[in-house]
Amino acid sequence: MSADVKPVDIEPVEEFRLRARRWLRENMPLAGPGYRRGLTTLPDEEELAEVAEERRLQRLLWDGGFAGLCFPTEYGGQGLTQAHADAFNKELAGYRYPFRFQIPTIVPCAAVLLEFGTHEQKLAHIPAILRGDELWMQFLSEPGAGSDLAGSRTSAVRQGDDWVLNGSKIWTTGAWWSDWGLCLARTNWDVPKHRGLSVFMLPIHQPGIEISRIEMLNGSKEFCQEFLTDVVVPDSDRIGAVDDGWTVATRWLFHERSIHSSPLTLRPAVASGGHESYGEGGASLLELAEVAGRLDDPGARELVGEAHVLKAAQRELDRRVQATIAGRKGSDQLVSLSRLMQGVVSTRLTTIGYELAGADAAAWADDDEAVGARGVNYLTRQVACVGGGTTEMARNAIAERVLGMPRELALDRGVPFREVRSGSAGGAAARG
Repeated sequence: MSADVKPVDIEPVEEFRLRARRWLRENMPLAGPGYRRGLTTLPDEEELAEVAEERRLQRLLWDGGFAGLCFPTEYGGQGLTQAHADAFNKELAGYRYPFRFQIPTIVPCAAVLLEFGTHEQKLAHIPAILRGDELWMQFLSEPGAGSDLAGSRTSAVRQGDDWVLNGSKIWTTGAWWSDWGLCLARTNWDVPKHRGLSVFMLPIHQPGIEISRIEMLNGSKEFCQEFLTDVVVPDSDRIGAVDDGWTVATRWLFHERSIHSSPLTLRPAVASGGHESYGEGGASLLELAEVAGRLDDPGARELVGEAHVLKAAQRELDRRVQATIAGRKGSDQLVSLSRLMQGVVSTRLTTIGYELAGADAAAWADDDEAVGARGVNYLTRQVACVGGGTTEMARNAIAERVLGMPRELALDRGVPFREVRSGSAGGAAARG
């Protein structure tokens, strides 16, 4: 997304790159050994300290004029191009950066606000996000709906100028330390399920919202379930038209699936001459092979080579998909190709790490940081195929909406939602 600025007013990319390089060198902390991002197993106090630090880093980017590079200037962005964002991402390699603000706060939440929010909503929240004042989460999945996003049963009932929400959402990453949620709710039960939804934004920490944290196999408690009881949301915090939430949700899913190739997010590239980091703690697979004493093992070197080829193929696919959509030469459903590729590559890379570590992946000493926990990573590898919309849903979208194959049978299609039994067939395809 670009700002409404004339090309002649935009700083040349190379000049911008050099300015960004100088600014990063003078202001941003280096990542350093053992730097981790994403889902963690840190104690709560350390996790909250990390969140506070990322808020500080986001504010640092804002103060330096590097927050929201591709966002419109009227909402606090820089109004630059994707080429500027790519240049900045490459310069960012080796530095710490506010990862928690990239996903899902900026993409998809801020992207949805930019596309469907009112001018007043954008003014109230986009600058706050870019300053580091607001972390947003997605209230999408529900305990009884599985992959059927349109089967949402969290209800929103109109009461004057307000809505009253009741229900539950689940698998919300980091809800316990976040500020706002983008919530899909049922506003009409007498029409088919896709036609009776609306989208709201709401503060997460308020009366009526109870947050329960879910402990994963690896000890992480980042995933949460939220219970909403008589939560009052003003109509001014509704995103899009009443009962037209599926229109918003469709683009919401597009942004969610395009996260890994989106110009709105920070995607630090690997420094020239370095190696891709595929494992926890920042250890590359080549470093892992060295620690495991397998550098001279042809089989190990083949695995490392496979990993580099997979990452190269994923990068090129992302670029091709992004260029095709941006040039209006293909459907935006093509992002499902990137989503599917990301899930497949990620699980394979985790498996490669496990295979390289050998027996140490299953049993390790406390000081075996490079190989330790590879076994746990292997057991949780399928998370990459579930979070952000399952790879099965991506396959459905590719088959039906890219290749034009026949749609799956859905027994609830065209039926008023109040007559649909929970768990009816066809749910797996609905979110796609």
